[in-house]
Amino acid sequence: MSEAMTMTALNLPPPGLWATLREDLACVFQRDPAARSRLEVLTTYPGVHAILTHRLANRLWLGGWRFPARLLSFLGRTLTNVDIHPGATIGRRFFIDHGACVVIGETAEVGDDVTLYHGVTLGGTSWNKGKRHPTLSDGVVVGAGAKILGPISIGERVRVGANSVVVRDVPADRTVVGVPGRIVDTRAGSTRPLSGNPGGISLDHNMLPDPVAKSISCLIERIESLEKELAELRHEAPPPEHAGQCQTCSAGDLCCEHESMH
Repeated sequence: MSEAMTMTALNLPPPGLWATLREDLACVFQRDPAARSRLEVLTTYPGVHAILTHRLANRLWLGGWRFPARLLSFLGRTLTNVDIHPGATIGRRFFIDHGACVVIGETAEVGDDVTLYHGVTLGGTSWNKGKRHPTLSDGVVVGAGAKILGPISIGERVRVGANSVVVRDVPADRTVVGVPGRIVDTRAGSTRPLSGNPGGISLDHNMLPDPVAKSISCLIERIESLEKELAELRHEAPPPEHAGQCQTCSAGDLCCEHESMH
């Protein structure tokens, strides 16, 4: 049973500020193999600086000290280039890898053990007050440059591919890629190990499927099948398979690299 489930079962209060900050620091060593020492992380990691600043600003915000909270958040953004609104709700063991150009809006909610890479935006799509930013459940990993927009919900352990734009709810244990984001994979019930990470957080961005390449590959196969059928009807010799040169523009493998797509 995980620590979070144990605390829920025993109805224990959440950890204090300093305990939370220690968890934020410790999780860096679990998710970044480049981290060597606590001194290095504390002094050179802007993502860590951003979350430490946000924890303090959020306490001020919840205590009704709105202007000091916004001022502290502004100073943190100036130092780290990470813009987290002090009203955003951030869970435990939150990590921003290569912290830069990350934006998290006021009504965003982030669960435990979430990892964001640089350039991620948790933004809104409305000028109306109220809930207008996304909710990320526990264990979500968001790739570099991805945008998650609107009051949508991202389920537990979802992986969002780099530069994707997600504007709809995503169920748990899914992989989302593309613009707009499309669900291309499910890991529900999978026994595959997640990168050997004891926390069960998958960072295998190289394993994300490519729906565009898959669609093009299917189209190429269909075209080849139709060409063969047409040649048979005309009593002609079938076209050569994978000749290595495009019959339309003679651009060779640079044009039709369908062999690499199969």
